[in-house]
Amino acid sequence: MRWKVAILTASDRGYRGEREDTSAQVIRELIEEEINGEIIEYRVVPDEKDEIMAALIEMTDYFKADLILTTGGTGLAVRDVTPEATLEVIDRAAPGFAEAMRMISMQKTPRAMLSRAVSGIRGRTLILNLPGSPKGVSENLLAVMDQLPHALGILTGREGDHGDGA
Repeated sequence: MRWKVAILTASDRGYRGEREDTSAQVIRELIEEEINGEIIEYRVVPDEKDEIMAALIEMTDYFKADLILTTGGTGLAVRDVTPEATLEVIDRAAPGFAEAMRMISMQKTPRAMLSRAVSGIRGRTLILNLPGSPKGVSENLLAVMDQLPHALGILTGREGDHGDGA
């Protein structure tokens, strides 16, 4: 089963072409290798709430992504607004993903507590905020990778929820 995945990078410097988007490359490799995902859309936007929101809405409503992975804009800097943009467009929160990513990251660096990443659902699309660094992207995505196929299967209606009720 192939999952339709969109990648959204929020970065002023990346948008201006001043730095290579290596974090998105890490996401692409992990998604293709680990869950047989197909990247159906990739975009770099500036750290502007309205532009991030518009991209998320288009990726869900027009491109019909099963999963959107954002990278960047989850820290404490004034321009870091990816979590706020995500919260504006989701219908329901799915906090376990963000919690699991922070928990794993805290085992590696106490700075993980500075992450404001969120996760949630818009329609039948799961949206996860990832950090901006390639290392952070890899660590965070691998922390939840084994649960993505089941979560996406339930969300898209391709499989039932056979959980243990926990």
